[in-house]
Amino acid sequence: MKFKSMAALAALGASLFMGTGLASAAELRIGTASQGGAFYPVGQAISSLVSNHAKDTTMVPIVTGGSVENPRLVNSGEVDIAITNNNLSVLANKGVGPYKKAGPMNLRAIGSLHYSILHMMTLDGSPINSVADLKGKRVAVGPAGGGTIPFLGQVLALEGLSMDDITPSFLSYADGFSQLADGNVDAAFALSGYPAGAVMQAQANKKLKFIPLSHEQIVTALQKYPNYNGVVVPKDVYGTDKDGNVLGVSNMLIVDAGMSDELAYEITKAIYGHMDEFRAENALAKQIDPAASLSLKIPLHPGAEMFFKE
Repeated sequence: MKFKSMAALAALGASLFMGTGLASAAELRIGTASQGGAFYPVGQAISSLVSNHAKDTTMVPIVTGGSVENPRLVNSGEVDIAITNNNLSVLANKGVGPYKKAGPMNLRAIGSLHYSILHMMTLDGSPINSVADLKGKRVAVGPAGGGTIPFLGQVLALEGLSMDDITPSFLSYADGFSQLADGNVDAAFALSGYPAGAVMQAQANKKLKFIPLSHEQIVTALQKYPNYNGVVVPKDVYGTDKDGNVLGVSNMLIVDAGMSDELAYEITKAIYGHMDEFRAENALAKQIDPAASLSLKIPLHPGAEMFFKE
């Protein structure tokens, strides 16, 4: 009888464990990116909100390769929730592009986040004044597995170039922009929210400028990649002489479709039910429109949808 009681308790524990669809019901792991970009501090703020407001749940931020790697990590169960963008989430669920080898995934959205822009920057006074000028140059392209690399490849293609036409350095955003300030690379790229800490640190030492995209290039890019947006970064953000005309993409929180509705609801409520607290902790949260969560490019998790339609 005692044995049966213990077995019943074990079975109950296992059912609760499995019901979350997660590696751990007590402490969740959120995939972010390298330190120096925007995803990590956003992940820290989200972790704080979930730990403080979700029932029986805590969360910790995990350094990852970034937005390209994060869908794979959710799919494999290495993290429970992660930050990626609209474009990559669609590719992941279709199993195409950088996810062709992994195959189609079954990801769901928790909610919309801030925009990331493709920072394309060089030192003020550099002869690099266009995408075409990057040919043969040393370029910090962000960490391997990050979202900057495929985005950069698409931008280079606007001028008939590819990654083979540059000398890439796969560095964290912080290291890449530090190398730019030190003159060890000719340009640095980062797909990040703005202002980005890595860019701010470099700008404190050396004056920077955006590598501009022409109006025609932006129009062509938006026609070819409808999940992107044209964004103007005011010159006072980084102390540049001119505004930055760049491409951007909306970010989102993703989970596996197997997460329980109850847990997905608790996470969503903890974050989007406390936007004042979120915005006070992280400046990028001021750019978030929770209503945009209802028009993301992949389906909302039913638990998240329950919250947004309350």
